[in-house]
Amino acid sequence: MKFSFLFRTRVILFFVVFFALILIVKLFFVQVVQSNAYREIAQRQYATPSKNIYERGNIYFQRKDGQLVSAATQTSGFKIAIDPNKIVDPENVFNKINKIAALDYDEFITKAGKKNDPYEEIAGRLKKEEADAISLLKIPGLNIFKEKWRFYPGGNLASHLLGFVGYRDDELSGRYGLEKQYDIELARNDNNPYVNFFAEVFSNVNKTLFKNEPREGDIVTTIEPAVQGFLEKKLLEVKEKYQIESIGGIIMNPKNGSIYAMGIKPDFNPNDFSKVEKISIFSNPFMEYVFEFGSIVKPLIMAAALNEGVVNADSAYNDKGAVVVEKKEISNFDKKGRGPGTNMQEVLNQSLNTGMVFVEQKLGKERLKSYLLAYGIKDKTGIDLPNETSGLVSNLLNSPRELEYAQASFGQGISFTPIEITRALASLSNGGNLVVPHIVSKIKYNDGTYKEMKYPTIPTKITKETSQEITRMLVNVMDQSLKGGLAKLEHFSVAIKTGTAQVADNTTGGYYEDRHTHSFVGYFPAYDPKFIIFLYAVNPKGVSYAATTWADPFLDITKFLLNYYEIPPDR
Repeated sequence: MKFSFLFRTRVILFFVVFFALILIVKLFFVQVVQSNAYREIAQRQYATPSKNIYERGNIYFQRKDGQLVSAATQTSGFKIAIDPNKIVDPENVFNKINKIAALDYDEFITKAGKKNDPYEEIAGRLKKEEADAISLLKIPGLNIFKEKWRFYPGGNLASHLLGFVGYRDDELSGRYGLEKQYDIELARNDNNPYVNFFAEVFSNVNKTLFKNEPREGDIVTTIEPAVQGFLEKKLLEVKEKYQIESIGGIIMNPKNGSIYAMGIKPDFNPNDFSKVEKISIFSNPFMEYVFEFGSIVKPLIMAAALNEGVVNADSAYNDKGAVVVEKKEISNFDKKGRGPGTNMQEVLNQSLNTGMVFVEQKLGKERLKSYLLAYGIKDKTGIDLPNETSGLVSNLLNSPRELEYAQASFGQGISFTPIEITRALASLSNGGNLVVPHIVSKIKYNDGTYKEMKYPTIPTKITKETSQEITRMLVNVMDQSLKGGLAKLEHFSVAIKTGTAQVADNTTGGYYEDRHTHSFVGYFPAYDPKFIIFLYAVNPKGVSYAATTWADPFLDITKFLLNYYEIPPDR
């Protein structure tokens, strides 16, 4: 009996202590972690309608010093609703309210006429001063409620990365970008701030104990707002200068895939996304569209040939300006030959198509295919954004002909997403590894824990030694060829390559003569790179080559990054 009594006492004591600890933890979160939210509830001046106030987790940018900057958050205001049965004189009510908050006359009169409906919203997102002024009118049948909505402090900044929150049928959810990708973490399943205290305690305990339950949290990104802003400014300048249809750029850490900035124009303001006329603007070309990029593919093929030992920087051929492959003539961009003794360094410096056909023939079809696959040309990168597609290379992989491989050697006939080609080119800089490009660095859960995001790397076929050699050759391109050698940075090694590709005509199966895609890649400091920049422009007007379109903007971005991050000189 004595043992049984002691056992029951200990069991009861255990449960008392257990629930006391739960209450203490909950009080800590209420009084410290969530104090602002509950203070707001306690201080509310206006009743809340039966529908829950909309809540959602935050998305943050991250400055270079680790400071978080709000990218997507909640903001609050007020909305007005009327009971049409109690509106005696709609004209008079409209005139009074319209002096304070602009209303649509026809819409108001229509809603005021719905006598069978006790609740019609007539205005929203009002400031407190407006709500107070309307409240003082003391109009029978008019009610003011508090509301919250999604707000993006940066406006258009990084809009394609963030996406927005919109209705899917009758439910608000993340649409596009991070809002969609991390909708489960950002969503708040219970948006009612007036839930029973003990119900909320046990709800949170349940989510903590049972891992299958979705965990609510905030998203911390790798996006540096100052870098994002500078990139977007440069993209807009180039877009306007050359009347470009679509333009984009990315700044990424080539060693681990952290994306500091990704800009796309045209863009949109997620605070007013309903004003966008073409829904295609919401799509992110970096993952969702494919392009033939032309000569920036040349370093990938050259690196493969270096790795196999079939050529080196001094290997020479006789450049006649054109070469015939299976009855098709392939020529240099200017249709001129450089003569015998033209070496592989000059093939990259002058971007010679004939030289790349020479490299392809030395390498062979099967090895070229094998290396391209190792660069991930037909695989998704795994970037943490929705709707990613992959490159179109089936015509190369399934063709027995030499011609497709010859064209692929200088970047025609195969298509990549911009993020695919950025990742492949980054492998040349980092010793031969494919990284996972990513936007999110951390998820901060509401229970006080957090998750550091981990992203794997995959080796390609090239060695560290090949990586260094192709980098040396691309530094030579920067120092000797870009702007005739005038672009060289005295104290920094920068590896670059440009690309000018004809745009495919999907109707005829050929190429447009007057439409091109201009691209540019560069990484630096070249032998221990902190950044890789990839830029592209679709159909710029009045400019023939990517070197002209992108040289100055690339140099501006490079100098900004070197100064902003205080990168020490490497030469």
